[in-house]
Amino acid sequence: MKTAAYLYYFSFLLILAFLFSGCSPKPYSYPNYDIIEPKKVCQPNRENIQKLLNQYLGKPYIWAEEGPYAFDCSGLTYNIYGSMGVQLPRTACEQAKVGKTVAFKDLTYGDLIFFGSTNKRSKRINHVGMYLGGGWFAQASSKHRKVVISSFEKEPRYRKRVKICKRYMSKDERAFYMNCSAPLKKMKISSTYDTTPWQPGMTIPKKAVPSRG
Repeated sequence: MKTAAYLYYFSFLLILAFLFSGCSPKPYSYPNYDIIEPKKVCQPNRENIQKLLNQYLGKPYIWAEEGPYAFDCSGLTYNIYGSMGVQLPRTACEQAKVGKTVAFKDLTYGDLIFFGSTNKRSKRINHVGMYLGGGWFAQASSKHRKVVISSFEKEPRYRKRVKICKRYMSKDERAFYMNCSAPLKKMKISSTYDTTPWQPGMTIPKKAVPSRG
């Protein structure tokens, strides 16, 4: 009887271990291509964009991360808008397909600016930043390896790289422009329940990153 009891107890422990291991998120590895959808924490308006951005300034740049502790360029914009309940695609080239196209001279706070090479014939997009007004924009920069505020005046090369500008929120914040100009690629969305994002205390990868931001 004792042997049967031990076997039953041992089997019970194995089942518990299996269940808990199945619920544990996948450990972090670089690059983490799992797309973690941010939770909505505030209403969509420009004041909240500023509050979210202020929290993220100085956070490290890590390729394929969308926060909340590290970002790549499109991960930052994906997180900020997603935290307000505005669902943008995850990558810069896909984000550029949605929203209202606006001229560079008409940019307003919160609009996104999409960059490519200085070759005017090239339409390829490889970077995105968020306009702040007065020629300033925020970006998760692979060059500076963190989220920073940059200036078109101080770094005129960025102006030569602008390919398209997009607006998702009307100036009065009562309407949203989410029309799509081309088919979007389907992307599998995950959560911290399934996968582990980069977190403070982890080593920042020193590998080269496929970005020019």
